[in-house]
Amino acid sequence: MSSDKKHITILAIESSCDDTSAAVIRDGLLLSNVTASQKVHEEYGGVVPELASRAHQQNIVPVIDAALRRAGVSREELSAIGFTRGPGLLGSLLVGTSFAKGMALALHIPLIDVNHLQGHIMAHFVEPSEDMVNAGMIKGMTAEQLPLKHPDFPFLCLLVSGGNSQIVKVLSPSQMEIIGQTIDDAAGEAFDKCAKVLGLPYPGGPWIDKLAKEGNPEAFAFAKPNIAGYDYSFSGLKTSFLYTLRDLMKAHQVDSVEALEAHIPTLKQDVCASLQKTVIEILMKKLRKAAKDLNINTVAVAGGVSANSGLRAAFVDYGKRYQAKVFIPPFSFTTDNAAMIAQAAYYKYLDGQFCPISEVPFAKTKI
Repeated sequence: MSSDKKHITILAIESSCDDTSAAVIRDGLLLSNVTASQKVHEEYGGVVPELASRAHQQNIVPVIDAALRRAGVSREELSAIGFTRGPGLLGSLLVGTSFAKGMALALHIPLIDVNHLQGHIMAHFVEPSEDMVNAGMIKGMTAEQLPLKHPDFPFLCLLVSGGNSQIVKVLSPSQMEIIGQTIDDAAGEAFDKCAKVLGLPYPGGPWIDKLAKEGNPEAFAFAKPNIAGYDYSFSGLKTSFLYTLRDLMKAHQVDSVEALEAHIPTLKQDVCASLQKTVIEILMKKLRKAAKDLNINTVAVAGGVSANSGLRAAFVDYGKRYQAKVFIPPFSFTTDNAAMIAQAAYYKYLDGQFCPISEVPFAKTKI
């Protein structure tokens, strides 16, 4: 089987939400990472599960074909197929899972199931090839930055996305413990919902980040939750955000954000800057508490919200202020992508952790 092959070459598939992605990794080196995004959801202000699964069915064959061709790897050279088993949208996961199973059976190679959240954390260990970097396939990277520096174990990872806000204690590629998480909404979800109130396009997080750069972060004060331990809560912040806009509209006797802008031209910029500042302060305060209590001086950030410029700057500042080792992933590995799934699958391959063909995807889980 794959043990007879000279190299460990893994094809990984990611289909947990609305991005269809495939990547090829060989002996720990990333050779390709191809992603097809779905624009159809923009007009609905959020991901429509049924439309997402249909788009995955259309995209998965050309995406996998492109990943293999860019890597210069044939199907016969593959040692295993890695795939995202969950958590995520069940219909989307079924497309990736079913294709992975069929391909593994056809090639007589093992399956490796990957937890999507662990994949985000393992993005910090992806080592892109120099060819990929030189071709501009890794956003914001140059060949001079290779090889990338990776965190030493143990470290704390702040995992923030549209569906998750967690502090994870990472002991090894296979040993992770959630020590803090949101009790209601995630940080990315709060960004998206507040952006929708402002009339900004979906996804709202990048728009808030863009407008925040032009606004005054001290213009508005939003509520910060007082939650015990390392857990988060963002529902109160959203309520405070809504009440602030409601009171402003009442004071200026208008009934919409657009009408309010006639009285406050920098409204959206200032609101976004203040919202982003508050969310980041909430996230970093708990991370600092956990790092201090556990005496861990290495911290990392992962997930879609790790692309936020304010949060990335906060991590840089954290490193300087507390003399900590800080790790921020390249932009290409912040959103959902198969490179992170491939990296996690590679570690599981080395440990002989394969997946029975009978396993099914799951929508919700903990690390």
